[in-house]
Amino acid sequence: MLDKIIQFSVKNKLIIGLLTLALIGVGIYSMYTVNLGSVPDITNNQVQVMTVSQNLATEDIEQFVTYPVELAMGNLPGVTEIRSVSRFGLSVVTIIFEDDMGIYKPRQLVQEKLNEVRDKIPEKFGSPSMGPITTGLGEIYQYTIRPKPGYDTVYTPTELRTIQDWIVKRQMTSVDGVVDVNAFGGKIKQYEIAINPEKLNALNVSISEVFDALQRNNVNTGGAYIEKNNMANFIRGEGLVRSLDDIRDILVRNENNIPITIGDVAEKVHFGNQVRYGAFTQDGQEAVGGMVLMLKGSNPNSVIQNVQERMEKVQKSLPEGLEITPFLDRSSLIERTTSTVKTNLLEGALIVIFALVILLGSVRGGIITATTIPLSLLFAFILMKQFNVWANLMSLGAIDFGIIIDGAVIIIEGTVYEIQKRIRSGKIKFNQGVMDEVAYDAGSTMMGSAFFGQIIILIVFAPILFLTGVEGKMFQPMAYTFGFAMIGAIILCLTYVPMMSALFMKPIQNKKNWFGKFERWLEKVSDKIIGGIQWAYLPLLKGALRFKTIVIIVAIVLLGLSGFIFSRMGGEFVPQLDEGDIAMQALIRPGSGLSEAIDVSTKIETLLLDNFPEIKTAVARIGVADIPTDPMPMDIADMFIILEKDMDKWTTVETKEELIAEIKEMLDEKLTGVNLVFSQPVELRFNELLTGVREDVAVKLYGEDLDVLAQKAEQMAEIIQTIPGVGDVNPERTSGLPQMTVRYNRKKIAQYGLDIQKLNEYVSAAFAGGVAGVIFEGEKRFDMVIRFDEKHRRSIDDLRTLYIDLPDGTQVPIKEVADINYVPGPMQISRDNTFRRTYVGVNTRGRDVESVVTDIQEKLDAELDLAPGYYITYGGEFENLQRAKSRLQIVVPIALFLIFVLLYFALQSFSQSIMIYMAIPLAAIGGVFALWLRGMPFSISAGVGFIVLFGVAVLNGLVLINRFNSLKEEGVTSIRDRILTGTKERIRPIMLTATTDIFGFLPMAFSASAGAEVQRPLATVVIGGMLTATLLTLVVLPVLYTFVESRSDKRKSLKGPNANMIIVLLVCGGLFGLPALANAQKQQQPQDSLPTITLDQARKRAVESYPKIQSARLEIENQEVLKKTAWDFGNTQVFTGKEEVGNGSDGVYTQFGIQQQQIDVFGIAPRLKLQKERVALAEKALDLSVIELEREVSQAWAMVYATKNNYQVYEQLDSVFADIERAARIRLETEATSKLEYLATSNQANQVQIQKEQAYRDYLSALQRLNLWFANDTLYTVPDVPTSQLDEPLNYVADSLMNHPLLNVSKQQVDVADATIKERRSQFLPQLQGQYGRQQIAGQSGFYQYQVGVRIPLFFGPELGRTQSAKIQRDIAGQNLRQNQLELNAAYQDMREQYLKWLNSWNYYRDEALPLAQEQRDGAILAYREGAIDYVTFLQNIRDAIRIEVDSWNAFGNYLNSRYQLEYYLRTSN
Repeated sequence: MLDKIIQFSVKNKLIIGLLTLALIGVGIYSMYTVNLGSVPDITNNQVQVMTVSQNLATEDIEQFVTYPVELAMGNLPGVTEIRSVSRFGLSVVTIIFEDDMGIYKPRQLVQEKLNEVRDKIPEKFGSPSMGPITTGLGEIYQYTIRPKPGYDTVYTPTELRTIQDWIVKRQMTSVDGVVDVNAFGGKIKQYEIAINPEKLNALNVSISEVFDALQRNNVNTGGAYIEKNNMANFIRGEGLVRSLDDIRDILVRNENNIPITIGDVAEKVHFGNQVRYGAFTQDGQEAVGGMVLMLKGSNPNSVIQNVQERMEKVQKSLPEGLEITPFLDRSSLIERTTSTVKTNLLEGALIVIFALVILLGSVRGGIITATTIPLSLLFAFILMKQFNVWANLMSLGAIDFGIIIDGAVIIIEGTVYEIQKRIRSGKIKFNQGVMDEVAYDAGSTMMGSAFFGQIIILIVFAPILFLTGVEGKMFQPMAYTFGFAMIGAIILCLTYVPMMSALFMKPIQNKKNWFGKFERWLEKVSDKIIGGIQWAYLPLLKGALRFKTIVIIVAIVLLGLSGFIFSRMGGEFVPQLDEGDIAMQALIRPGSGLSEAIDVSTKIETLLLDNFPEIKTAVARIGVADIPTDPMPMDIADMFIILEKDMDKWTTVETKEELIAEIKEMLDEKLTGVNLVFSQPVELRFNELLTGVREDVAVKLYGEDLDVLAQKAEQMAEIIQTIPGVGDVNPERTSGLPQMTVRYNRKKIAQYGLDIQKLNEYVSAAFAGGVAGVIFEGEKRFDMVIRFDEKHRRSIDDLRTLYIDLPDGTQVPIKEVADINYVPGPMQISRDNTFRRTYVGVNTRGRDVESVVTDIQEKLDAELDLAPGYYITYGGEFENLQRAKSRLQIVVPIALFLIFVLLYFALQSFSQSIMIYMAIPLAAIGGVFALWLRGMPFSISAGVGFIVLFGVAVLNGLVLINRFNSLKEEGVTSIRDRILTGTKERIRPIMLTATTDIFGFLPMAFSASAGAEVQRPLATVVIGGMLTATLLTLVVLPVLYTFVESRSDKRKSLKGPNANMIIVLLVCGGLFGLPALANAQKQQQPQDSLPTITLDQARKRAVESYPKIQSARLEIENQEVLKKTAWDFGNTQVFTGKEEVGNGSDGVYTQFGIQQQQIDVFGIAPRLKLQKERVALAEKALDLSVIELEREVSQAWAMVYATKNNYQVYEQLDSVFADIERAARIRLETEATSKLEYLATSNQANQVQIQKEQAYRDYLSALQRLNLWFANDTLYTVPDVPTSQLDEPLNYVADSLMNHPLLNVSKQQVDVADATIKERRSQFLPQLQGQYGRQQIAGQSGFYQYQVGVRIPLFFGPELGRTQSAKIQRDIAGQNLRQNQLELNAAYQDMREQYLKWLNSWNYYRDEALPLAQEQRDGAILAYREGAIDYVTFLQNIRDAIRIEVDSWNAFGNYLNSRYQLEYYLRTSN
């Protein structure tokens, strides 16, 4: 199969060239349109349910909102985890589904449950809704709206927020790929009626009256229409509030005909703002910003481009003096990581090409191989586009062009070798035909091993596809992309590389020009390099073969040492990608207000900008944003520190780690009571969405009591802080929220005739503000709220003196019916799978995660006491690492098993497969040492590197062992010679593949650009592993081979000779032992022991066993079975259906229907007739096959009979001449005859012996031909029957040949053609169809319907063409019949003459010549023995007699041959 593809490619260069151009075109298109990102989106499949109830305390949120939502979502299908956060005024429940459920099905399931949950949540406690469809990579574009210089005082924070919400956000949400825009900072505008409670009391007006008045006086209405002058004039009552003055003029009460308006009772009616639970600052000032959220699954690169284009348009629509400035643009990260991949791939490709050209010694070969690199990459882009695999740091990061082009390297090296071989054999001219042959030979010879190696690498990546969870999303794209590129490389090796080799690898005729001189110089350099390697390697190999045990011990010690190092290495999930920016959490004193948080964040920003020129801008998000996907309290500020990306411009520090240390040191010195936690923007968001915590490690404590959880969390933090390698320690803030708690006295409430709901409404409206309606400003809409003025919302006394309306119209302060005191409450309640928990977040610095968590576990187990029901688990990155390691424990053995299976299939030897398999632990030694030397812990990136390494490492061993085996087959029996020769011949391809593999990963291993952190462990493992695997393969593998082969040879010498050796000895004896056999005269000929078979038995056995006859019989059965196809009653269709009439009618409903179509009644008889004729044709073909087989068997049997008799003639003569030669020697010794006479006699004896051997070979050849027809393992010969039994009279005159089976077959073909015409004509006849159904009409049953129809071929052009074709086929069959008649008659006449000729010849030999020759032979022998005739006369008579006897048997053989052929022509059908 592979050879045919290569041959096609070499012969059809234009087609392959056009396909290559098509690959380039489609590949470039796919490359520019494939989804492009920075890193894979590892966010799990989650839906967030958010409920905002701004006035509810944390415990109330948990009880009345969070718990019902969790309970409803718990039994949804596919749910794997439920997390929740409850804090003052906000509930966020995260439901995590299985990944294979898709994006929209989970949201549909959650929405259905939310419809039920809303009924269970009390009124005014908020309405749960789903968060936007986005992920951890969804925050693609963050910006601020800021005044330009000179406009700083023109716009207030409220006006900026209004512009953000009603101008920017509205335009950005319509961008393709944008799911929402989250706004933060500024103040949300409200129409505020600030109430002075003292005024209310003085006027005896309650808040509820004011509230009712506002609601009654802010409505519109309509009054249908009035027709006038044929026009409809619609009536509209406009009562909506349009301005502040409208609010002031609203009547609250009419007291003694004196109106009391809102302006009278309100302290102030003005533009206020919503109570803020969050803020936004930038560079030391409050600001307004937004965050564009990308739709999950969209292409980040194209969405960002769309956002940037839209932002340019939005900028033009902003009021004068404002500008939009992005501070976090994900496209920069994409650009930097993509640049890293580009650089690494380009540098890797150039290094690989350089190494290839130098070691190969051919510029053109290197260029052809190099061109497969971009072509295979383009092929990968095409499949990435088709299978929706994103191009990012991980998917493109593991591509090693050295591995991918291994196949092309092997083919080009084979082509160079073939050319050199032909040049050495004296071939100088290389035309295109010769180059095609060279390319085909090299490709077909080398592609077998290359293809197998590529398949091994391809299959090694397959287990990576079975990784799940975070590690699956991260590394599956890598496996897909590498697999796509490898498939492309395989296809190119089969097509493009042989074609290009045939075109461009022709030897240079003019070697004196510059290119010829350069290639010659390059060849010399390559030979010198390989020679130098061999010079250094050969003594090492000889020493290893001399001290084999020491080599094995050293390898085992190294393996054990690497295992020990690996166990102490530690581990992390994935190396942190350097995003180029810093995310810093500033944790202020628990319970701090928003104003304090703003002051702290602005101070931090100012300090950062003043002290660190590396910082371009610093922004802080405090508390909750507009869309609360990130439920933060007001005492936490998320700060994004945007850095200068060109680190050459840094002056204060050199690395980001040093900058973080300097920032922390400075802020700890300048600020008190502020805890700092450092991370990165994307990493922070990923951690939060994946595990519910923001730090690398989450030490989670589960329990029931919130106070106990808070207390134990603080103790845990103190213990963890003492562990080396722990950077940031952040216990979750669950307690310490200052609360003014209003505890109602139910007895007093009952005495006053009040109820708690009314009291709660007073408290909420007075302080939080009650929304009394909405005011429209064009398309903008703002809430109209009532609350106490700011002077009366400052202390607990303002709350205590809040007056409540009594049913009798009087008022009492609320302190009369409630106790109001400061009571600290929970700040936040977190739950995992409905269980309360807290956590201590830990970021590691300078140590790996796994070892840090191990120390934390030991310390906490030893020093922390937990009550029953309280327990600790470890989450975050550590949880991901543990899950991924357990998955790798399944995946890696699968990969190793697949490698072994493929090796066994290749070598068919268990011991040799195990031998090559040893390359895997030898490679692992280098991988472990390389990680250790570079100070890298084990990570999932390194684990994937080991999987890749194992697949590549076995290839060198496979190349070496294959050559050892081929040398053994060529007859090199010495194991040492085999090893020395094999390694010398294979060191170039081994060094080629190993060097290109290593060089391809070098740029990744030492890259320092963005994203290189993730690639570095993988490349380090492969490079270190390939170094040791190559070195140890070339040293340890020959030693192991020596052990295995030596043991095998000893085992063979102890046992008897095996079957293969016996067969070899027999073959050698058959070829070289016959002359000795004749001289010795001791051994019996093989034919004496063979079973015999008569002519009739031979014919019968052949007819019973020969496959062709069995096939003819099966064809009869086949045609008999096909008779059933004549009864074609069409297709049966069972159906149901409904036809709607409309207007609410039920219409026609077919309950059950059955339909039979294409009932071809008129075609049954013609088809039956046609099939019967085909059966008859098969039967007649069987008759013809039988007599033809009998003819062949008879001829073969006759040939065996004749050659056997010939051989027997010479056998007798050989025996006679042995005696005569012995007698002649005695006579010579006694000087009774001359030496000349003895020599003549001896030569004649030798000649008879040679003729006997020739006759024996003819006899064996005839035996093989005869036994071919029996299809049996038993070898038969013919019996020694007299010729009279075979020479019975034959009537050779035929009355007529018209009944000969050959003509019968031709006649039947005519009959089949006639039947085919009739069958074709039947297609012009109509076909029937019928239908029956049971129906329900307008809901009434009992109706039936039927339908009967006829199908008539009105457009009969196709059938007419088929009928005419059948007629032509009938004419062809008739002409074939006539031709066969003429040929059969001529053949019969010729064979009859041949028969008569050989009959007369045999009669002559039988009756006259043969008896005389036998008498002449016997008489000459007798006379010579008695000395009656001399040796000349004797030899003359003997030669004449031998010639006549041999000719007579040849004549008899020809007679039998012509007789059996004539019998064939005289046969007639039964």
